[in-house]
Amino acid sequence: MAIFGRRSLAADSSLRLEDIPFNGALAYGHLKQLCDIGPRHSGSQAMVQQQKFLAEFFEKLGAKVEFQRFKAPYPPDGPDKQMIGHDVPMANMIVRFNPETRERIMFCGHYDTLPFPLHDPVDRGGRFVGANDNGSGIAVLMELGKRLAENPSKVGVDFVFFDGEEFIFKDNGKYFFGSEHFADQYARRPPPFRYRYAVLLDLAGGVDLELRKELNSLSWRDTEPLVKQIWATAARLGVKEFTARPSIDFVRDDHLALHDMAGIPACDIIGMDSYIKYWHTQGDTPEHCSPLSMAKVGWVLEEWLRGQSP
Repeated sequence: MAIFGRRSLAADSSLRLEDIPFNGALAYGHLKQLCDIGPRHSGSQAMVQQQKFLAEFFEKLGAKVEFQRFKAPYPPDGPDKQMIGHDVPMANMIVRFNPETRERIMFCGHYDTLPFPLHDPVDRGGRFVGANDNGSGIAVLMELGKRLAENPSKVGVDFVFFDGEEFIFKDNGKYFFGSEHFADQYARRPPPFRYRYAVLLDLAGGVDLELRKELNSLSWRDTEPLVKQIWATAARLGVKEFTARPSIDFVRDDHLALHDMAGIPACDIIGMDSYIKYWHTQGDTPEHCSPLSMAKVGWVLEEWLRGQSP
């Protein structure tokens, strides 16, 4: 087995966990650790605990960790009436590998959970731990970070974890606080480097994973090459979960702010089409996620990243 999976398994339609060099079992273990913290919605003590846990994890790998702190208004339809009219503290988390490199790739995803499972068929005020949405994306990046620490990329890599992606109590609430704040800061105060691409992970660990080409990502001229590169990598490796079909809709997600506000070519890798059964319900737990799915996603991203020249 090649160190980074350079051996193509395209002829094999039934990849097993042991066939894949990216360790899906360890990624799944990271996911369980995140979910064991409990619901991690913006402004909660559990979110603070998660931030501490992730910062320690990445700092032990030698990465540089920083927080981009900001505030967002408490939703007017929230249950805590004493909080209405007040701001909620939030923080995007930025993890940098090889921080001195000016040509950089961003992998990102939201790390907050819904306060409550808004689509649960039984109890919409119940417990929501956000395993696939989006603990799975963060857990894949945790394992990718371990591999980058062992074998650095030719280009700089940042992980950006967005807060306040869905700090809502009704479906028509205000989404994307974190990515919009990040994009605004990037545009108004440009850093001394540029992001060549941003790759967003969301709902990337479901048991019945299907990753279609998201329509916004395909329609943007500067992002279409990124989509083609990633899906071509998946095809070479025989990871059939990255299907050739486009998504059903234009997906509203954190990549919109990155592209439209910050001017970063940004691709959304999202498995919602195949995960609607558990989306925003109490059933979004680790038991409905798959180490194999997470291994496949991580492998494709790592292989694509290794092909990026400085």
